[in-house]
Amino acid sequence: MVTVFQEYNAIKDNIATIINASGYKNDYVAKKIGLTPQNFAVKKKRANWSAEELEKIIDVITKPNEDAEDALMLEIMRSRKDDETVPLSELKKEFGWK
Repeated sequence: MVTVFQEYNAIKDNIATIINASGYKNDYVAKKIGLTPQNFAVKKKRANWSAEELEKIIDVITKPNEDAEDALMLEIMRSRKDDETVPLSELKKEFGWK
């Protein structure tokens, strides 16, 4: 039976492969977890991560990319800048809100 410690060690020993498979660039992950790209590269090469750093890395690479989502939303908003809008007061009247 695989224990929690074995799973942790498997992640710790293979985090470089996991990061590479995620598609995220080292600089991006480094910035997100608060390390310099140089320090991140050394830690990645030596596999000497703290438990807190591993947790942050896993959090970054397994969640949706918020920066990409924000950039996408910005472009959508820019594309709609000339669309006709309705003032909130009119919308409230239309829906019968007070």
